[in-house]
Amino acid sequence: MSYGIYIGRNHTSDGHAWLAGYGDEPSSHWLEIAERADHAPGATITVGVGPEADLPGQRSDIPQAPHTARHLRVSYSYYLGVPAPITNGGLNEHGVAVRDIWSASRPELIAMTPADQTGPNYSDLARIVLERARTAREGVDLIAALIAAHGYSDYGGNSHIIADPHEAWVVIQFSGGKGLWVAERLGPDEIRASRPGFVGIVPTEPDERILYPEHFITTAVDLGWFDPSSGPFDVNAIYGDGKGPWQGAIWVETEMRKRAASEAKITREDVFWSISNSVLTGDTAGYGQVVPLVHPPFAELRMMWHAAIGPVAAPLIPVFMGQTNIPDEYACHRYLTTGESSRFLDCRMQAVAPETVSQVAQGVEVSDSAVYQFKRLMHLAFQDKAILQQTWDHWRRMEQGLAQEVPEVLKSAEILLQADQAHLARRLLTRESQAWLQGALGDCKLLVDAGLTVLRMSKRLNRGGPPISPKQLW
Repeated sequence: MSYGIYIGRNHTSDGHAWLAGYGDEPSSHWLEIAERADHAPGATITVGVGPEADLPGQRSDIPQAPHTARHLRVSYSYYLGVPAPITNGGLNEHGVAVRDIWSASRPELIAMTPADQTGPNYSDLARIVLERARTAREGVDLIAALIAAHGYSDYGGNSHIIADPHEAWVVIQFSGGKGLWVAERLGPDEIRASRPGFVGIVPTEPDERILYPEHFITTAVDLGWFDPSSGPFDVNAIYGDGKGPWQGAIWVETEMRKRAASEAKITREDVFWSISNSVLTGDTAGYGQVVPLVHPPFAELRMMWHAAIGPVAAPLIPVFMGQTNIPDEYACHRYLTTGESSRFLDCRMQAVAPETVSQVAQGVEVSDSAVYQFKRLMHLAFQDKAILQQTWDHWRRMEQGLAQEVPEVLKSAEILLQADQAHLARRLLTRESQAWLQGALGDCKLLVDAGLTVLRMSKRLNRGGPPISPKQLW
């Protein structure tokens, strides 16, 4: 399902916008850096879904861009049969951030979806925007052009929030194979929570705040779903699930507006809270991501905060655009990776049954798995309110300490970049981020040992009952 929240810059204490969220998928998740790349004339990429997807289709090749941008992203291995690796978004070197968020289309549109649908899927769109867009609006235009030229392979409806330091857009793609999409601009005074992605009443003529294809209104008229004389065009009622914003989205928007109205406005801690509080964040949240939307002096200084699992039980740690690699512990492991249960780190059968060989690097698999360890901590903490509170408090203190260190690290890297010492700046950013990521994992394992001892000695380990977790509002 996923969840995203955009905070416009006029509401924040530091004067810049934020984009935060997480992905709701049960499979493995891993953090990665995609390098800037040049591509030969005529190069293509394979997009879409295959016959094994919940809404089947045909994979197809579309033109690759001549150049693709460096970006940070989280990938995962399964959702409704969409080919892996899958991504919900991230941050690119131009300052464009993307969050992918489920958004249900009306049942009739889902039923209309051709069994041989082609074109980019939701993950393809997120990745292509990260690879090619230099502004949020350019990301919207990319999605529109891709759908018009190649179609859209969907699983029942989807949306994205695309943001840069100046603005953000909610872009919804609808089922049905009819090339339907709509985009709403979010400005500096907006606070928008998406789960699912939502657009309400729109004008019947596009304006600078609302975009959609030429046939958007007429298609609804032709299908008998809209009478222009009967009232306004409500996108959610006509093309969506008709349920309006969900209770959790309304709740967190209300809470954030209260904070925006305070003298301090919305702080970094408030943004982190919006995706780490137990009312909204639990086991279904596969990871956490928070992007400060700024234009630093050098692209290498862009950053996002990353949590290996839902940040209710994990810290958000800085990752920089300029760093050169991610610790193996945060890379793809076999734990929860779809298909790995039938594969081996053994090549004896590769010639006759290549599908039996693991897709995870052996050198990575021998390292610890951050996702596995933080999940252990989460499920220990969920069994005891005191352990959960202590865990939550510990990670928030860690984040506060890191927030005090980050400006000095960025300033040091900036000085090196100004001195044409880019390799030293990259080394600095890499060493600092890796040390923070490894330090968080070390603390996690200590908290696991302590929590396990407490619950085992008090004979309160949940060894047979239904899973215990905080009550969530979604």
